[in-house]
Amino acid sequence: MPWWALRLRQQTETDMTTWTALTTLEGKAQADALGAALENMAPEPTGIGVFEVEDGSGLWEVGAYFTDQPDDTALLLLTTALGAKPFTVSELPETDWVAHVKRELAPVEAGRFFVYGSHDADQVPPGKHALLIEAAMAFGTGHHGTTLGCLKALDRLADGGFRAERAADIGCGTAVLAMGAAAIWDADIIASDIDAQAVDVARANLKANGMEAKVKLAEAAGFDHADLSGPFDLVFANILKGPLIALAPELRARLATGGYAILSGILNEQADEVAAHYIDHGNSLAHREEIGEWTTLTLHKKP
Repeated sequence: MPWWALRLRQQTETDMTTWTALTTLEGKAQADALGAALENMAPEPTGIGVFEVEDGSGLWEVGAYFTDQPDDTALLLLTTALGAKPFTVSELPETDWVAHVKRELAPVEAGRFFVYGSHDADQVPPGKHALLIEAAMAFGTGHHGTTLGCLKALDRLADGGFRAERAADIGCGTAVLAMGAAAIWDADIIASDIDAQAVDVARANLKANGMEAKVKLAEAAGFDHADLSGPFDLVFANILKGPLIALAPELRARLATGGYAILSGILNEQADEVAAHYIDHGNSLAHREEIGEWTTLTLHKKP
């Protein structure tokens, strides 16, 4: 998760003074342990992030946001115990972060799709399928390589003459993928997520795009819902490697013969394993695309 997205999730449009505490250390286990230890600090942080530094160094970055100045002694004890560098503590200026992100997030084009925030409504080009997703939603805006890869895969299938009569967006987040399918096809489409808040976000986005009647919503883990029994001509699953691998047998069962699955949330180094797992379950790899550190797989269920 980028730092600005974490910041948005912890703060509304009301300005407030915030402190950040950032450090680096080697090893995922130690970084996770430090992140967990930060949760027990007083004052309590309002947000914690643990990220791998993407420079091949093997370092991990751990950071926290505070609305009260953090205890320097407590931070020093944590870094000493877990072998991290001393925390760098900074006071952030009072800033309307939602407005800031709106300025920073430019619209995204993915073939026939144009994903934008309301602040860029005047930039929608003619002939594009415009999908309105507010910047404050943070995930599923189209800027992340996983969402962009899925939209490009959908565009590629449509260019090839594919048409879905039934489609499912599993782990839908903002429901931008379901809305992309609804924008180009008059189809039976359902978007689901395990997180009730994500379902609420999806509902708000459908309403903003006038698609309430075109996409059904469900709160469910995987396909665990009566409305997700299938068969589906197209399934989106933009989640993570572990859940994707666990979902493979059921996805195969719910996918119609001749149908496609568009999978993402997969780091490039994980893509071979995920693809092989789905091929072992009777699918063929139709396309693979890397965007930054993320891979999107398009799989086909042949007769």
